[in-house]
Amino acid sequence: MQSLSPISKFDMKKRFNSFFSFLSRAKRFVCVLLIVCFIPPLWLYADVSEKYRTLAKQTGVIYGSSAEKRILAWRRLIDDSKSLSIVDQLTQVNNFFNQMDFVDDIKLWGKEDYWATPIEFLGMQAGDCEDFTIAKYFTLRELGVPDEQLRLVYVKALTLNQHHMVLAYYHKPTSIPVLLDNIDKELKPASKRNDLLPIYSFNAENLWLSKEKGRGVLVGGSSRLSLWTDLNNRLNTITN
Repeated sequence: MQSLSPISKFDMKKRFNSFFSFLSRAKRFVCVLLIVCFIPPLWLYADVSEKYRTLAKQTGVIYGSSAEKRILAWRRLIDDSKSLSIVDQLTQVNNFFNQMDFVDDIKLWGKEDYWATPIEFLGMQAGDCEDFTIAKYFTLRELGVPDEQLRLVYVKALTLNQHHMVLAYYHKPTSIPVLLDNIDKELKPASKRNDLLPIYSFNAENLWLSKEKGRGVLVGGSSRLSLWTDLNNRLNTITN
């Protein structure tokens, strides 16, 4: 067998270090398919509050046993991500929900436009762009990310020639936001997403109109969005 040169050994060490670093990070992120197929429910129930254990069981009754496990995996994701850096939190949350399937509202709910709660989204294991964005938003809020640093952004996806929604994270008020998206699944600054044309954005409190990738012009409260108000009412009913 040919001996390794010093450079080859160095490269090999780098590859091993990179591999084990990946494994360490991967432990924080549990693949939904693996959870559904192999992981015992008792493990998933560990450290999940009684409130969400009950909710998971109720979800399982409506959508099936796999849905119960997805709810529990979501709660474990939140618990396991609390001590992570904000970059890792954004990454883990984005990756977790991007495992779901994209399905139009009319096929899934029989409506032209329906904004699902995270529980409904995980129960169906599917949704459209709004559902991906909404689930990521509420999960990051639970992780302690301030509302003023998050915006749900309604855009036009120029390449696809259709309306779309993404989640924006602002590290500072004047920062270029980082986008969490289910189409381009890699976290990227908005300045790198020339395929998106912002239309409006909102969070729990406010609504902005946008003509560029900046923060836009404040035009009132997000309660003006009937779908947003209806979503929050349903979520409060489910979780309280």
